[in-house]
Amino acid sequence: MVKRFFRKLPASVFVVLLVLGAGWISPAAARGPELGYAALPRQQQVVVDDLERRTFEWFWHSADPRTGLVPDSYPGHSFSSIAAVGFGLTAYGIGVKRGYITRAQAIKRTLATLRFFHDAPQNDSEDDASGYHGFYYHFLDMHTGHRAMRYVELSSVDTTLLLGGVLFAESYYDRNTPRERQIRRLADAIYRAVDWPWMQPRAPLISMGWTPGGHFIPANWKGYNEGMLVYILALGSPTHPVSADAWKAWCATYPKTWGTFHGQTFLNFAPLFGHQYSESWVDFRGIRDAWSRQHDLDYFENSRRATFSQRNYAIANPGHWTGYGANVWGLTASNGPGRFRLRTADGMREFHGYTARGAGLDYVSDDGTIAPTAAAGSIAFAPEIAIPALTEMKRRYGAAIYDQYGFADAFNPSFHADVTLRTGKLVPGLGWVDTVQLGIDQGPIVLMIENWRSNFVWKVMRRNPYVRRGLQRAGFSGGWLDKGAPQR
Repeated sequence: MVKRFFRKLPASVFVVLLVLGAGWISPAAARGPELGYAALPRQQQVVVDDLERRTFEWFWHSADPRTGLVPDSYPGHSFSSIAAVGFGLTAYGIGVKRGYITRAQAIKRTLATLRFFHDAPQNDSEDDASGYHGFYYHFLDMHTGHRAMRYVELSSVDTTLLLGGVLFAESYYDRNTPRERQIRRLADAIYRAVDWPWMQPRAPLISMGWTPGGHFIPANWKGYNEGMLVYILALGSPTHPVSADAWKAWCATYPKTWGTFHGQTFLNFAPLFGHQYSESWVDFRGIRDAWSRQHDLDYFENSRRATFSQRNYAIANPGHWTGYGANVWGLTASNGPGRFRLRTADGMREFHGYTARGAGLDYVSDDGTIAPTAAAGSIAFAPEIAIPALTEMKRRYGAAIYDQYGFADAFNPSFHADVTLRTGKLVPGLGWVDTVQLGIDQGPIVLMIENWRSNFVWKVMRRNPYVRRGLQRAGFSGGWLDKGAPQR
């Protein structure tokens, strides 16, 4: 009887049941047919639907309709994160696709955003500019649109994440109407203005940023991390491209982090956002550069393995943190309880505020703080483990960590100290819970849910000539990249 029951199940549903009842599993063991939305139990479909809409609404409600600036965190007062703006520009197209807003509403908000960035002052002053050489400051004042604080850098990666949304808008709004033509003109001008070689004081690598006075940040982007998209867009520029050897320099440090961690062999980067950000816009399935051809996997498969490795780490739970397990996991950059060193029943524990938590060969940073975006933003890589995790975290902790805009940025069931908190709150019986969401954590949730459901963002970005050129100059080939630009 039991055997007949399981034999009648679709293979993809059988995978979900295996995951719910299993512990440590490998991607190969779970892969089977790709797990699609239609194969989910209705309960899990509801979880995904609700999370996608609430996360979209975070961007729609938090952005300034006049400038399009999206806050770094919300609810509450905050400066704007230009990376969050990039995610927001992309989320508006998703909102149209899902029927949350009309195309006209998305066009209005997108035009306001692109006009602001196109016209924003670009100069080398300390306080009266939004950017310089086509790059923009990491954080902008929500009211003036200028550099938010004097310690804020002109950021190459955050500008790149902004450009992800700008180029999405250029390719998505493709109709022959005055307003959509204007979107395309503004988006193209913003991208063409970025002077990528200027951000190469130590060429061929690209610097992480610059501050007024001519001070380039001494650190460069070198692989493997969220900087992948930096090089793709820098290589694809029609006006100020970097040389092709930049990609080779980016890949040169890969051997340091290639290896096996908690049962998975992959190119490691400890926090999951490093796997999610570039892949929110670029579909790496089936396309390979020289490194991935040599290792017989694409970057999508690499990120899938990274996701399974994190889950395996949570099951092993070497730090003995409260709550960790097969369906409660996820380390990435997020808020946290704050910088405390406390004595607990498990000995001295160190906790942190905002930091890039993660677990990999490169480093382990874990204080018991779980960020739901780690699982949600990896849904396209490994839906068979991400969706049960989202379902279980909402079921177990939802009253405290799930609100109008979806999951709180992070929570920590191991933190119960009666101390003055800078962020978040203590919830009796649970622990520390954040009271806001962060734009750079909300972004991967809504973009990757939609990519998993429909390939929507990926399909739009495949049409963008600059993304295609950047990938080709980096040495990528195969799959969709060799088929020519698809039509809408």
